[in-house]
Amino acid sequence: MPGETGGVSRLHDPEHRDFASDNYAGVHPEVLAALAEANGGHQGAYGADAYTARLQEVVADHFGAGATAYPVFNGTGANVLALQALLPRWGAVVCAEQAHIQTDENGAPERVGGLKLLTVPTPDGKLTPELVERQAWGFGDEHRAQPGVVSITQSTELGTLYTPQEIRALADQAHALGLRLHVDGARIANAAAALDLPLRAFTTDVGVDVVSLGGTKNGLLFGEAVVVLDDDAVVGLPYLRKADMQLASKMRFVSAQLVALLEQDLWLRSARHANAMAARLRAGLETAGDRVRFSQPTQANGVFAALPPGVADALRRTWRFYDWRPANGEVRLMCAFDTTEADVDAFVAETLRLLDTTA
Repeated sequence: MPGETGGVSRLHDPEHRDFASDNYAGVHPEVLAALAEANGGHQGAYGADAYTARLQEVVADHFGAGATAYPVFNGTGANVLALQALLPRWGAVVCAEQAHIQTDENGAPERVGGLKLLTVPTPDGKLTPELVERQAWGFGDEHRAQPGVVSITQSTELGTLYTPQEIRALADQAHALGLRLHVDGARIANAAAALDLPLRAFTTDVGVDVVSLGGTKNGLLFGEAVVVLDDDAVVGLPYLRKADMQLASKMRFVSAQLVALLEQDLWLRSARHANAMAARLRAGLETAGDRVRFSQPTQANGVFAALPPGVADALRRTWRFYDWRPANGEVRLMCAFDTTEADVDAFVAETLRLLDTTA
């Protein structure tokens, strides 16, 4: 019995993998090993530990000597904390209508952060300077929340990517208007892998001020970090982290995971694999011809596919995945660091079989 050994009975099939989210994946074995190495003995609490100190060095290697990392528990916390530190109480954030801070954080930026989100509809989840202009106005008008930050997601909620040139254009526009540029990087590793660029090439080097650095979707048990690239851009971040309940007392276990991810190439290996599995999935589904339609290019680790009526429901008997636009049968299929070629091929084969059956 679990109570007799101090363990827990396995309650799931460890060989089964779904396509719902990279959050469904377990912990990468190298990250689990890092947690074990960081355990034992005593280390200072609240970030006064050797692993958090090492994380600063590792983050500086990736983002530049001026970068500072503030580990937090989760992505919503990272985004809210970053935006709070970038804005005054009357500030507003310009973001895409599909941005995670708008669609999937349950009002946390507004409720916890006290921020106004000024959204812009986009065809591909990406902002442009022209789209930002639709909301970057009303400066000095006391009746309107004051735009202070442009927030973009890399890779976007639709699986698309910003090039460094596109981010530079947004940074230049934001800074010219007195705004700051924030990157929600929950899947920033997948973007770097797809672009084949170092992290700083599309952040620090092109004018980004703050990054929410993702880890959970790339193999961590838990943990992200707010990475400040320009110290002059933020105010009160250490105090806000505590007030937002994102200050870990045993921070070494967040930092050790991030070090394991970033110190060598684990972050890149995992992201490249997830991207490759998504590309394989896309290629397999494309063999169905016009019976499967795609709304976005597959640039990172997500595939957005519209399936004929009944096919998605039949596939769900075996795999979990999310509806994206139920009205047209579009679903989102995500691959993770542990998705295998066999997983992808089985899903594609069953999809093709069902398509033939329902034709």
